[in-house]
Amino acid sequence: MPFNIPILLTWLRVALIPLVVGVYYLPTTVLPVADQNLAATMVFIVAAVTDWFDGFLARRWNQTSAFGAFLDPVADKLMVAGALLVLVQLDRANAVLSFIIIGREIAISALREWMAQIGASKSVAVSSIGKIKTTAQMTAIPLLLFHDVLWGAIDSQFWGARLLEVAAVLTVWSMFYYLRLAWPLIKEKSGQL
Repeated sequence: MPFNIPILLTWLRVALIPLVVGVYYLPTTVLPVADQNLAATMVFIVAAVTDWFDGFLARRWNQTSAFGAFLDPVADKLMVAGALLVLVQLDRANAVLSFIIIGREIAISALREWMAQIGASKSVAVSSIGKIKTTAQMTAIPLLLFHDVLWGAIDSQFWGARLLEVAAVLTVWSMFYYLRLAWPLIKEKSGQL
């Protein structure tokens, strides 16, 4: 397993996931709810920044590796799934939308794995739709974790919920986009051509 700064940042992201979840299990006498929300939001934002930064550094320093390419999306999916599960439990996120987002991540990860095994991983490379979806969900989640009014004017729960709806729509759209790209190979490998 290679060890470099980008992989260290990815491992840091994995380590931060239990903090986002665990902060809500502290007694409110130790950490009041508003402070739990702020702590979870800040930890999630730090984790999201490491997601961007580790990829940037890996490309800039030419430190990309097969292990990093494996670990990075796993860390991303664990981070999003953990936060969404907490938000559903706190009744701040719609369970159906969260299921759609998590289910798509599992399905597309499996598709990418299969495509890599048959040597066609470039066929399901990240698209602009996927990037917009990621931006919407990575903005929605901290807003929902914060669960308060920002700067005296922005209802974070309202806007977080709207962005999660946008993310869910883009999730379905991008899933069909990836499946459409992969469909010729799926048909070919299943012998239906």
